[in-house]
Amino acid sequence: MMRSRPTSRRPREAEAPMPDRKGTILALDDLEHTRHAHELVGADHGDVPFSLILVHSQPGVGPRLHRHPYPEVFVVESGQATFRIGEATTVVEAGHVVVSPAGEAHGFVNSGTAELRLVAIHGASRFDTEWLEGPDPAWTSNRR
Repeated sequence: MMRSRPTSRRPREAEAPMPDRKGTILALDDLEHTRHAHELVGADHGDVPFSLILVHSQPGVGPRLHRHPYPEVFVVESGQATFRIGEATTVVEAGHVVVSPAGEAHGFVNSGTAELRLVAIHGASRFDTEWLEGPDPAWTSNRR
């Protein structure tokens, strides 16, 4: 029995639609992005009921306090972040998951000495953000 090996090779344009399967492969650089993150808006890809922010920020960087009408889950892949959820503040290292309930004020900052990489999973097909300390242009994409 032959086994296929996973590959990290980026698909060529012609391979991306996967005509014999359902689904799409997207290059990260094809996603909307800011200096600190790449974003996938679920509604742009059919019936995808969630959206993602792939964060890659430097020390001292993070979004201002904000909230959403849906939960947000953060998967900290590498680095260290200080999260604020409501009135509580805690330092979170790589290998942890943080859950912010719907409607709760939250934010984070890279409080480590290296790049912070995390995935922010928004429980909605489009981003809906209320900035509580004024707009944050560094973290606001054009596709909100």
